[in-house]
Amino acid sequence: MRPKSPILEAINLLGLIHEKTESAEEKELLLTAADALGFINMTGQQYEFDDYRQEFRTEGPEMVVASFATREEAGAWLKNHPRPPYLALVLIADQYHVVMYDRDDNFRKLVSTHSIEYHLEEMMKDGRPPPVASFDTREQARAWFYSLPERPSQAVIQLGSEPYLAAYHRNIDHLAFHPFSLLEPFEQWRKTLDEKKDTEEPGPQS
Repeated sequence: MRPKSPILEAINLLGLIHEKTESAEEKELLLTAADALGFINMTGQQYEFDDYRQEFRTEGPEMVVASFATREEAGAWLKNHPRPPYLALVLIADQYHVVMYDRDDNFRKLVSTHSIEYHLEEMMKDGRPPPVASFDTREQARAWFYSLPERPSQAVIQLGSEPYLAAYHRNIDHLAFHPFSLLEPFEQWRKTLDEKKDTEEPGPQS
């Protein structure tokens, strides 16, 4: 006997809700959700889905599907990928990028995104958490992190004189280091965008 599948049970539940729903738009959305779960089940991605759900529930930054040391490595990966993961996130030198892909014309591009800056900003709402450990080098921090009996999704550490967020991506076994100093240019970038928006908005008409 095959074990019960939460995915199949969720599909059945969506079907029951679909029967009681009168809105055509909501019915279509329910079918889309059921089809998405069916796709996961039929393509054998249950374990990957479980990993995603576990990662999604952590306090760490957004999940990535790959990590690269250089943009050249990332570019080669994207160029040779048979089916690029559309809109998935990857790290290049621990900087977040999103995979842009159009299969109709085979357009492929990696675009930088401020995912980690938004995450750091959220962490700073009540002040920056104190570091749990201090190190002189990343190698020392990495050795300490991998020696932990249970690796957390993230930890604030001190590297030299600067605070960092050490983020562990369990699905690809990668430890990323993000300096909190990223927030300063991010805030300046956003301020510049706001000022530009204000100047482009038409004034009140007389």
